[in-house]
Amino acid sequence: MNNYVETKATILVVDDEEKMIAFIASYLRNDGYRVVEALSGVEALEKLRQAPNVDLVLLDWMMPGMNGLDTCRQIRSFSQVPVIFLTAKAEEVDKLLGLELGADDYMTKPFSIRELEARIRVVLRRTQSQPHRNAAAERKSDELLQRGGLTIDLPKHAVSVQGQPVPFTPTEFKILRTLAQSPGRVYSRLDLLEIALGEEYTGYERTIDTHIRNIRRKIETDFSNPAYIVTVHGVGYKFGDAQ
Repeated sequence: MNNYVETKATILVVDDEEKMIAFIASYLRNDGYRVVEALSGVEALEKLRQAPNVDLVLLDWMMPGMNGLDTCRQIRSFSQVPVIFLTAKAEEVDKLLGLELGADDYMTKPFSIRELEARIRVVLRRTQSQPHRNAAAERKSDELLQRGGLTIDLPKHAVSVQGQPVPFTPTEFKILRTLAQSPGRVYSRLDLLEIALGEEYTGYERTIDTHIRNIRRKIETDFSNPAYIVTVHGVGYKFGDAQ
């Protein structure tokens, strides 16, 4: 049986087209998920605040009023819930823009509902397997990575800079943790992609650059001259010697 049917994850589906919501919601409910529906960005924000137990958001990009990008930006101001964009925009620059705002993945319309469900499983696997959901794991480890003014609390999946907490998406945390645990080791984009997103995303290596930019904005003092996340030209990235 699908593990995610057993855990009955709650998914917020946001789209201004009722038929699209009904199509997605019907499939997901038949597969064992709980579904919350919203016809606008404003309604989505209200329901997300009312239902903090939502495990993932499926967010349409092109909506009247508050579009998907603005909605994602608002979500990230108070929640790190995983977000998958549903978009008719096929250009890479548009997809990368969604990732810049903190989305975890995107699906281009029209899409296969089975592929969408597979993407949902991948994202939920990354988030629901995190140690902070497992009390036993927390008791076994209180490991902290201290790198200069950067602190990474592995069991809690928490990051702070100069003592101030900084919000990270699950994907961003996985990339930062991987690099920080092996200072000086160079990881290719493909290495980081498989670690953070899984083999299903092979071929999307450049999305790592977007996540790296987001991480740098959050932890670097000088974004133009990063000390923590260092580019190794022609190869990938490594964790530097910041003190």
